[in-house]
Amino acid sequence: MNDDLAALIRTVPDYPHAGIQFRDITTLLLDGPGFATTVDRLAAAVGTGFDLIAGIEARGFVFGAALAAKLAKGLILVRKANKLPGTVLGVNYALEYGEDRVEIHADCVPAGARVLLVDDLIATGGTALAAVQLLRAGGATVTAAAFVIDLPDLGGADRLRAAGVDVATLVEFAGE
Repeated sequence: MNDDLAALIRTVPDYPHAGIQFRDITTLLLDGPGFATTVDRLAAAVGTGFDLIAGIEARGFVFGAALAAKLAKGLILVRKANKLPGTVLGVNYALEYGEDRVEIHADCVPAGARVLLVDDLIATGGTALAAVQLLRAGGATVTAAAFVIDLPDLGGADRLRAAGVDVATLVEFAGE
């Protein structure tokens, strides 16, 4: 159903390392009608059963902001460490070679707010799971996430589902 969108996503072989097939959404973003269609289809896939949208830095900001504008929802920025002023909540999470951190403003989530998590791509799910943990620690109810691209062989969407988060995706690239 979304082959038209898949065709707008460029594959860059061996980036950032040999053997990686990088799925580059910048070519999708360059196509105005394709970008608009992507946002429309994400909106149709997620409905309106949430209060706020949380976009993960940085490409999640693009899709999260467009979706928030379309659905008239507020937008939470899930940022990398030390990018937000004021009081923040943060979660550290493991990477293949080290650790990273995501943060939100401490006062950005009203208690019990239903939050939809948005990013461009779900791979192993590490960052998305950290964002869910962070949002929940801030008082949110996170029961759904939306991604343009799923790399199902890496298992991230399944990890989110195991954490009680429904996952909507538009395009799959198997064998990654």
